[in-house]
Amino acid sequence: MDQDIATWTPQQVDDDAWLLVRPGARRRVRQLGGPEVQASIVYQPRSARVRQGRFERAVSEFLGREHSAWLLRQVRANVVLDVGANKGQYAQSLRRNGYRGRIVSFEPVAHLVKRLEELSASDPDWQVVPCALGDEEGTAEINMTPGPLSSLLPASEFGREWADNLSKTTTETISIRRLADVWDEVMAGVEDPRPFLKMDTQGYDLETFRGAGDKVRLLLGLQSEVAMVPIYDGMPRMAEMLTTYEAAGFETTGLFSVNRDRQSLRAIEFDLMMVGPAFEPRD
Repeated sequence: MDQDIATWTPQQVDDDAWLLVRPGARRRVRQLGGPEVQASIVYQPRSARVRQGRFERAVSEFLGREHSAWLLRQVRANVVLDVGANKGQYAQSLRRNGYRGRIVSFEPVAHLVKRLEELSASDPDWQVVPCALGDEEGTAEINMTPGPLSSLLPASEFGREWADNLSKTTTETISIRRLADVWDEVMAGVEDPRPFLKMDTQGYDLETFRGAGDKVRLLLGLQSEVAMVPIYDGMPRMAEMLTTYEAAGFETTGLFSVNRDRQSLRAIEFDLMMVGPAFEPRD
């Protein structure tokens, strides 16, 4: 830290907080909403403009996490079905945001399952199920990239151009089950289950949803990654996914940007949050 801190300029953020700004720094504080919101954002305008995509994604990720935590509280969920759990990012975020109910993480890739089992070892109400979910039971080859992505679908031409890693895949044989078939198993021991479905399956969310069968009527809500521009062959677009979810009785509560193509400026994917048919608003 600069030793001559006396030269720093204090800038009030709100009634309870001040920011010390180093001489020459170009940070700005912008209040969000009215004073009753008690929220501000501290940022560097030039960096935000130059790195617009990263800046927007960081803000959107924060808002999405906050909305997800709020939605879980509003519907009083006590079972979260974490489909496409990857390295446990979503489950860990749930715990950090105060969720104390059951988490069931579905993940088919072996090395990721091992990581999930390590993370969940000290959490008695975090279960790990080593499989993918789909609309038919069986086995399949999953495509894995050097990064965090894995999909049962091959990358589209656009996807390979947009992200180099999607061209560098290896495969692994994994098992697929239907959510309807494992429902009783993952709900066992929970008095009055109030389930919420989170899906991040890289193009396989609709198959996962359809595999729930008539259990979808028991869902209090869902989160699904929806595509404006498919990065995988056979990946449905947002309009088809939204139509399917709405036909089953779900209604949108929020939509948050995930990524954008820098060249064409097109939005690629969004996180869609919805309230489900089992939700009954409180008076």
